[in-house]
Amino acid sequence: MPMTGRDHTIGDAIDWSFAAGVGARLARPGPAMSRYTADAVVAELADAADRAEQPVRELTGLGDGHDAPAPARVVDRSGWVQAAAGSMADLTGGGQNGTSWMGKPAGMQAGAMLAYLSSAVLGQYDPFSRTLLLVAPNVVAVERALKVPTADFRLWVCLHEVTHRVQFAEAPWMVELMRTATAELGAAADEPVSELVGRVVAVVRDRRSNDEKQMSERGVLGLLRATQSESQQLALDRMLALGTLLEGHADHVMDAVGPGVVPAVGRIRRAFDNRRRRSSNPVHRVIRALLGVDAKMAQYVHGKKFVDAVVARVGMAEFNAVWSGPDAMPTLAEIDDPDAWIARVLG
Repeated sequence: MPMTGRDHTIGDAIDWSFAAGVGARLARPGPAMSRYTADAVVAELADAADRAEQPVRELTGLGDGHDAPAPARVVDRSGWVQAAAGSMADLTGGGQNGTSWMGKPAGMQAGAMLAYLSSAVLGQYDPFSRTLLLVAPNVVAVERALKVPTADFRLWVCLHEVTHRVQFAEAPWMVELMRTATAELGAAADEPVSELVGRVVAVVRDRRSNDEKQMSERGVLGLLRATQSESQQLALDRMLALGTLLEGHADHVMDAVGPGVVPAVGRIRRAFDNRRRRSSNPVHRVIRALLGVDAKMAQYVHGKKFVDAVVARVGMAEFNAVWSGPDAMPTLAEIDDPDAWIARVLG
């Protein structure tokens, strides 16, 4: 039966409720800990999120006039999967249940993806439900692996995630930008298959002759981009630029605030960066590439360099023009050329 009242969206093809159930069942259990330890981790993370709010607001100059945020939700891996599935349904414009015959098969694939990611995410701000999530077993697993002071590491993680909450409170227009770009990415391109194949061949040929690539042209992202129409490429670039800005700004803030409130921040940053660079086994590398995890890591690095450079040149107050609207957001080219963004936006 044809749908009425609205167009099909990419979210209609996925049964996100089914995906949540699959992902929750497939999610691996976290590290072993006693009930006392688990309860203590939950309480300490919730408290760290509350304590992170004020120093983040003071450093960034953001958040004045906004109401006090809701307390953070501390979840296990299954809880994160369920929350993430709901967030993806909001982002992709679908309901909790897919409306096409592909809903459950696609939901199974999405659930498996969320299950894999559930062991890697330390925290996440969901701008659709306005909820800050902290994944307790992952925080414990990483702090044990890095052998860093637990109280310091938990606050350090919360500084990053609380920064995301402050960003979206200051710039609510970003939610609609994400939805619009995602809808464009999910739209079917109306073009001959020959043109699609031609673009892929051209990109593969170009990859052989030029190793200096922008982030949008590397690895799986580059091949994905080759299959897209011009409007879809622009939408992908907007999403990449937004993600790079958000992650880079959060990393800048956590390191700038860190020395004043996290005594072991230098040790934590060195250990954490070494962990990011550490190679995994070949199977994991393939999965990470397919899910865009490595592209996410590149966003932290490129975005932080951009924010560091702009703040060093013009100060945080002037940098904050970036939150004024979509036109002030840096392009992917400007991420690697901060002076170009300063000239365009700040004059």
